[in-house]
Amino acid sequence: MDQENPLISYEEAFENSVRKAFDILGFRAAPIIEKPRSGQSDLCLVVFSLVREVGKPPMEIAEMISEAMGEDGRWSLEASGGYLNCIFQRDRFTTETAEYIWSMRDTLGSGEPTGVRVVVEHTSANPNGPFHVGRARNPVIGDTLVRLLRLAGNDVEAQYWVNDMGKQVMILVWGMKNIDGADLPEAGRDKTDHQLVRYYQAANSMMEERPEVEGQIGALLRNYEEAVKEKDWNRVISPEGTGEVRAFEIKEACMGVLLGMVDSLARMGVSLDSFLYESRVVEDHSLWDVIEELKKSPLCREEDGALFLDLSNLIKGGDDDNYKRRFVFTRSDGSALYTTRDLAYHRWKLEDCDIAINILGEDHRYQSLMLDLALDELGVGKRPEVVFYSFVSLPEGKMSTRRNRVVFLDDLLDEAVERAREEVERRRDDLGRSELDEIAHIVGIGALRFNMVRVQPEKKIVFRWEEALNFEGATAPFVQYSHARACSILRNHGSRVEGEMDWTMLVEGAEKDLVKKMAGFPLVVDRSARERKIHLIPQYLVELSSSFNDFYRDCPVLNEKDRKRMMARLALVTVARNVLRTGLETLGITAPEVM
Repeated sequence: MDQENPLISYEEAFENSVRKAFDILGFRAAPIIEKPRSGQSDLCLVVFSLVREVGKPPMEIAEMISEAMGEDGRWSLEASGGYLNCIFQRDRFTTETAEYIWSMRDTLGSGEPTGVRVVVEHTSANPNGPFHVGRARNPVIGDTLVRLLRLAGNDVEAQYWVNDMGKQVMILVWGMKNIDGADLPEAGRDKTDHQLVRYYQAANSMMEERPEVEGQIGALLRNYEEAVKEKDWNRVISPEGTGEVRAFEIKEACMGVLLGMVDSLARMGVSLDSFLYESRVVEDHSLWDVIEELKKSPLCREEDGALFLDLSNLIKGGDDDNYKRRFVFTRSDGSALYTTRDLAYHRWKLEDCDIAINILGEDHRYQSLMLDLALDELGVGKRPEVVFYSFVSLPEGKMSTRRNRVVFLDDLLDEAVERAREEVERRRDDLGRSELDEIAHIVGIGALRFNMVRVQPEKKIVFRWEEALNFEGATAPFVQYSHARACSILRNHGSRVEGEMDWTMLVEGAEKDLVKKMAGFPLVVDRSARERKIHLIPQYLVELSSSFNDFYRDCPVLNEKDRKRMMARLALVTVARNVLRTGLETLGITAPEVM
């Protein structure tokens, strides 16, 4: 059985001691305990919040609580201002904690299996062209959350909901059948998504200029739904006078674009477990079951043949336009909408897992609320959790695939690797071509991913290269370099670090700080997974890297003459390497051994 993390046991013991003291003193307020970032203490009890209840100055209250808590060999107490500071007995704490992290060195941060099945739906971009930079945050956030939840012990499936029944796909297919590729500008890349997006952009322009084109695309959409409903994949669904389109070709076009999109995701280290097509809920008739149930809702209304749920009494505040409080689930011609298919998908998904998490752009907040209310009308007992994110922009401004004002993700990935190559070449002129290429890819892609998740998802990001590739800042290269430095120390040591250690050899402040910081990794993983706060992982890794670099500066390892002290320090280097590697892999970033 794994031993208990002293960092947790000390914190719990302090809290219990405080609560007992409050009971002894008759305080009614709940204790407020914080973890200071200044390093002056390990924990602190907020005292000034008790002034009104107790009627005495904070220092006097702190001394009362300290006396009631009594002596404890694990810490000392110190009243300061409006706080009662708890300072761990550093030698004892370091010895116990170093033993713990060494015993857990290969699994530190990994949670026990929970048996909880989680489905994370992320990316799910329309398959009508390559990813652009603005939406690149979605797959990085989603993939990182999948990795984090797995590290915490959950059974996680990453899903991509493929919109093969939307207008955007019909525009693409209409263009493929009615526009001569020779008339289109050259594609920037020999990838299917880059090749096919030209048809989408050209057809979209034609649709806006010629009303009959929009009518043909609308007919294509309606006919495709009918063919899928009847499971007649060979049916011709294009209107007369246009290029012939059979139902199965819609799915083929989607798959063609997806191949290119998946290749881009793979370059970023993003993988998915399943691709579920919207046509699935039409083909298996679960969509029509949903529509029939919604028709029976007391909120169901009809206008000009279209059916909708009137949610105006359920959504308070915001826009007064009640049209925006309608969950429309069939058009006037009886065909379904994306929102209806999405509702059928969510009902199935929520029945198939314990927790469903969606990664959505901030512009989907209202649609998400409408979905929740529609699920309630269906009697679904669960709702999906949602992680909303703000979009990424470049200093040049916003992007649009439709208007061909776009920076494609593939271009950004190329530039990331090229800029990383320049940075690595400047630091290492001894590397061969293949080694340089490998390190440039690892550093460049890592810088991109790290920059996407280093702040809370709901905060906007303006992507700047000088920030992402800074080897000294809060960046992936900074953390990767710390990992490579740990690997270099262990490689130069030349033999396996194992056996019993004399932890009393760890007497320097930098050693003790590093031990405590590493012991905090399981707590960060647990909180990040429970609260879906993936940005806590990169923040922690930057702090750990700084702590490790201070240790490297202040505490010689291989040059240490006392063998017991050298071995204890090598053990810390081993654990630091492992934690940095686990943390980087959780972010989908390669941990290089050489930089």
